[in-house]
Amino acid sequence: MGLPRFGRPKNDGEVSPNLFVANCGPAVGLSHDDIASVFCKFGELNGVYGADESGTRVIVSYSDLGSAQAAMMALHGQPCSELGGRSLYIRYSVLQPNPQDQVKDLVPISMTASDLNIPGIYLVHDFVSAKEEEDLLQAVDSRPWNCLAKRRVQHYGYEFCYDIRNVNTKRCLGELPSFLSPTLERISSCPAFKNADSIVLDQLTVNEYPPGVGLSPHIDTHSAFEDLIFSLSLAGPCIMEFRRYEDGAQLPRVASSTVTKVESPEDGSNFIRKAIYLPPRSLLLISGEARYAWHHYIPHHKIDKVNGRVIRRASRRVSFTLRKVRTGLCKCEYPQYCDSRK
Repeated sequence: MGLPRFGRPKNDGEVSPNLFVANCGPAVGLSHDDIASVFCKFGELNGVYGADESGTRVIVSYSDLGSAQAAMMALHGQPCSELGGRSLYIRYSVLQPNPQDQVKDLVPISMTASDLNIPGIYLVHDFVSAKEEEDLLQAVDSRPWNCLAKRRVQHYGYEFCYDIRNVNTKRCLGELPSFLSPTLERISSCPAFKNADSIVLDQLTVNEYPPGVGLSPHIDTHSAFEDLIFSLSLAGPCIMEFRRYEDGAQLPRVASSTVTKVESPEDGSNFIRKAIYLPPRSLLLISGEARYAWHHYIPHHKIDKVNGRVIRRASRRVSFTLRKVRTGLCKCEYPQYCDSRK
C-alpha cells in the first residue's frame, strides 16, 4: 500500500480531477505544501504527490473535475509568482491501479550509518530505553498538539514556521522542556557524535506521523539552523531516504523572469539516492555534507520492504527533531544549496 499512482490518459481529450504539473517540486526548492497553497485556491485537494523521482514534477489531485479544469485554465503555461516565477506545464493525469500492499525494493536499505556511507550521518540504535521511550511519549501526549494537514506537531524553544521554512528568532517560546534533559545530556556526552558537546540545542519539533504519512524531500533551511540536526525515532520505524541532486537543486523561492528548462529523466538519473532504516528508539545525526547538501525524505508508505523483509508501519511514529537556531549567516561549503548565499 502507499501513495496512489497516476499516468497519462489513454484517450486524447480525456479529462480528470488529477493534474500532472511540471517545473515545480522539492528539487527546485518548492515543497508540496508550497504547491498545495497555490492550487487549493481552485478547490478542495486530495493531495499533492511526487509524479516521479525527479523532484521537479508533481501530481495535484482534486476532489472534483471542475476544480482541476479551473486550475488548468488559470495556471498552464503561465509564470506563477507564488512559486518563484516558474512557468508551470500542466496536463491531465488518471489514477492507475495500485495492487493492495504492493511494496518494492526501490533502493537498497542500509541498517547502519557506515553502510549508508554519506559523510555526516551517524545513527545510534537503542539510544533510549523502552521505559524512556514510554515516558517521552507520555510527556508530549499530555501537552497540546497543533494539527497540520496530515500530521500533528509540537514546537519548543522556537516555533518552526512552515510557510517560510524558518524560525522567528525574536520570539522565543522558552527553554526546552525538562522531560528532555536526560536525552540532551546523553547527546552531549555520546562519543559517536562529533562536536555535540560544544553545541547547546535550543529548538525542538515533535512530529507525530500516522501510517502512510511521510515527509517531502527537503534540506533544512541553512539560515535557520546550525550544523547538527538530531532526530529521535519513537513508537514506530521508518525508512529515511537521502538524495543528492547533480544540478544543485535547492533554488530560492523568489520571483524571476527566468524559465528553467524542464528535463525528463524518467529513470531518475539526475540524483544519487540512498536509504537507511530507522528503528524505534534510535537517534540519527545529520551533519556536514549530509545536512547541507542532501535532501532527506520519508516515503509515504504504510509498508516498507527492508532488504526482503516486509515491515508494516506502526499506528504512529513520533520523532523528536533537535536543532540549534542560527544567529548569524551560514558559511557552509555548499553555496548552491544555501539560502544565505542567494
